Amino acid sequence: MPSTRKKMRGKDAVFASLADFYVTLNGNRYNVMQAINFESRLAINNREVPVLGFTILQHKAGVSKGTWSATVYYNTSIFRAWLLHFKDTGELIPFECEAVNEDPSSDAGSQKITHTGCLIDNATLAKMIAGEDILTEDLSGTFDDWDMPQEFDLLPGMTSTP
Repeated sequence: MPSTRKKMRGKDAVFASLADFYVTLNGNRYNVMQAINFESRLAINNREVPVLGFTILQHKAGVSKGTWSATVYYNTSIFRAWLLHFKDTGELIPFECEAVNEDPSSDAGSQKITHTGCLIDNATLAKMIAGEDILTEDLSGTFDDWDMPQEFDLLPGMTSTP
């Protein structure tokens, strides 16, 4: 007898290479097409709450911290120019990052996450390697807020009625 259990189809996995990554910096929106990867994370500081009558610790969510990291090909100066402005003026202007995942072959549709108040914690100023290597650089930083103006669609079979 065939199973009635719903399963995700392979075509609904979102193909990573079809993502887009944008940065809005000093009023200019850039398609960071040289990005190899981008990841943002939210760490929530969950606090332990001991309560009389329980033999297991309870928990309460506290503040959270947003971090991001990316690897890009070393062929743009937009971030170095931004850091040069900081060095020369002491003004580090936050920017916005937008990550869009969309695979037209997947029924999941697309998801867009915007990150605001972004700052860089670590960036490469200059880089050279002898040989035939392609130059890349790692970037990392923090963000102050985020939003999800577009969510993935629920795949068929993800919801059920009791």
